[in-house]
Amino acid sequence: MKIGVTGATGQLGRLVVEQLKAKTGSEHIVALVRTPEKAEGLGVEVRAFDYEKPDVLTASLSGIDRLVLISSSEVGQRARQHGNVIEAAKQAGVNWIVYTSLLHADTTSLNLAGEHLATEQTLKASGIDNTILRNGWYTENYTGSIKGALAAGAFIGSAGDGKISSAARADFAEAAAAAITDESNKGQVYELAGENAYTLSDLAAEISKQTGKDIPYNNLPESEYASILKSFGLPEFFADAIASWDVSASKGDLFDESKQLSKLIGRPTTPLADSIAAVL
Repeated sequence: MKIGVTGATGQLGRLVVEQLKAKTGSEHIVALVRTPEKAEGLGVEVRAFDYEKPDVLTASLSGIDRLVLISSSEVGQRARQHGNVIEAAKQAGVNWIVYTSLLHADTTSLNLAGEHLATEQTLKASGIDNTILRNGWYTENYTGSIKGALAAGAFIGSAGDGKISSAARADFAEAAAAAITDESNKGQVYELAGENAYTLSDLAAEISKQTGKDIPYNNLPESEYASILKSFGLPEFFADAIASWDVSASKGDLFDESKQLSKLIGRPTTPLADSIAAVL
């Protein structure tokens, strides 16, 4: 059995590879990456794999039985790129694809949902056995701002009192590895999220507790938050996107209490306090 992992040099992909190595052994894993040189040290077979080059994707998938399709990082190009991969997988004889989608992709207001839903539909129409992992927010999406918050004396955002059921990236990686190695997961759609929800005020309070500094949460209008992010040097498109995602969080779009993630990995998801401690 060969299990391919796309985007294997990305932040999630590397963790998925490590989880699979522990479960199945390195000889069963193929890292599919745009730049093979970056995959040195993964300890598994590496193949060149570019979502934008459909003419070579089929050959790269030769002999692969199962595929973890980690969503592309290129917002706006994802549906087409994923379509290229799914078509190549069909031609190469891949018999099962596990895809990392978005939490509540069919109901959320998050502007990322459209491409994920399109991919889910393409996958279901392909005739290939599939499993949809609708991943919630990575806790790292917020803890990555801790350094800036400490420097500024406040944590800022536009999420209001919205509850956020995030989990550590490592939790989602473990879920992908668990899903692709157990055939009972075929045909399933999982809504994956952390089991202990929090608000950004809660996050700021935990940062304050662990640092001994008073770090309040300042909730800002979407446009003001986006402007501040741009002043930090973020590209306009990305700054606007981050602010809009926070507004979606304020509407409850990052909240889920089904605990499907902890059930899939067989343990509690990583507590927020632990993720903050790791950064500090």
